Amino acid sequence: MACPFYKLVLFVALLILQVIATCKATLIANDDEQDNSGRVSIVEWEVTYEPPNLNMDMNTMRNVTVRIDHISRTDLDDIHTIQLKSEREHVAWVENGTIVIESIAASSVAYNGSFSVVANFLGQTKLFVELVRKNGSTERLKSSTLPVTVIRPERVIDHVFTGSVILLISILYINFGAALDVGALKQIVRRPIGPVIGFICQFVFMPLLSYGLGHLLFPDNYELQLGLFFTGVSPAGGASNIWTVALGGNLTLSIAMTTISTLAAFGMMPLWIFTLGRTIFQRANLVVPYSRIAYTAVGLVVPISAGLLIQRYCPRFSRLLVRILKPMSVILILFIVIFAIVTNLYLFELFSWQIIIAGLGLPLTGYCFGFLASHLMRLPLADSLAISVETGIQNTGIAIFLLRFALEQPAADLTTVMPVSNAIMTPLPLLLLLVGLRIHERRNNYRLIPERSDELKTV
Repeated sequence: MACPFYKLVLFVALLILQVIATCKATLIANDDEQDNSGRVSIVEWEVTYEPPNLNMDMNTMRNVTVRIDHISRTDLDDIHTIQLKSEREHVAWVENGTIVIESIAASSVAYNGSFSVVANFLGQTKLFVELVRKNGSTERLKSSTLPVTVIRPERVIDHVFTGSVILLISILYINFGAALDVGALKQIVRRPIGPVIGFICQFVFMPLLSYGLGHLLFPDNYELQLGLFFTGVSPAGGASNIWTVALGGNLTLSIAMTTISTLAAFGMMPLWIFTLGRTIFQRANLVVPYSRIAYTAVGLVVPISAGLLIQRYCPRFSRLLVRILKPMSVILILFIVIFAIVTNLYLFELFSWQIIIAGLGLPLTGYCFGFLASHLMRLPLADSLAISVETGIQNTGIAIFLLRFALEQPAADLTTVMPVSNAIMTPLPLLLLLVGLRIHERRNNYRLIPERSDELKTV
């Protein structure tokens, strides 16, 4: 086993070096590509707003008063138009933002005007006064920005979704406990090759992959980088056990790795967040939700323990639970995917091809890497499937909670676009694999029917 293990370590080391080199090159390119497209005007006008900060709900409208002081008539000679504009008009925009030059010229002291600001979608933007010269060039007035924050009010459906998923997963984990092979679990503890590989894939490869993908796909978007990185440093998700059962993997190994990664998250998540995560944003006051991770660990252990007790003291009921395990797993997968899409429909307005690639690329690369690492260690196919699924599936619930707990709105909602995209895209490769396996099994069964009939004839 020594030779495959050294191959795995060498592969991971080379991958880490490649990710570091890619990220460094991306950062250098970003620094070099900064331009001065937003020219600041030399005009010494002073712009003030009332209110000085604007906080709005989505799909609402507010009035803003703009005052411009220190206006000189000579400054107006070369100006064609003056406009109040938004840096990100998909977040908020100004209705009829043109400032009439004649009204400014009529007053040698100041200009006062009222404008309607429309909140379109959650996010942050800034309003600014733009001067358009007669030669077509544009300039921004100094200190003329008005911060605008657009947030989304909380909804009842968000709490309903969270509660229903917790309830269904708890019931499912009771079934897992009833189906758990205690003897096989003891063998895993004595020879923990699978959990060690899973730990390396989960807490070394996935954080580095998410960091590299974030800088590669979103070089100028801090919110999406942060959302993808927090998804990558999260522990394995409970859905990994469901998919392991559906694909015929080693359920006992999957549950053991999920438990280990959930407990290891107490140390590994802060380690990554406060080291590599600081390069994404250094001024944030990050708070790791230890209580949330603890609740997740307890929520994993308690129903499994209940299932083990049922397995020991109620064997008939235990066999019934094992019989309905697979169909219930499929139902739960469909419920989570469909309900997650319905609950977070508003986030689809932010989706781009980069977000889709990141949401699909993170789990897909994790599946491939986990399977490759297991194959290098010459593990059985069932174990390799379990490790592959465990590597690619992240606990996006913890990622979403952590982002919303640590960040203020609307950054909290904006960063959750990535874990939501990941949660939606994660099942797609596994679903295709499951359909392929079922088609393969049916073809094999169809071929066996004629062979059995021929055997009966010869008898």
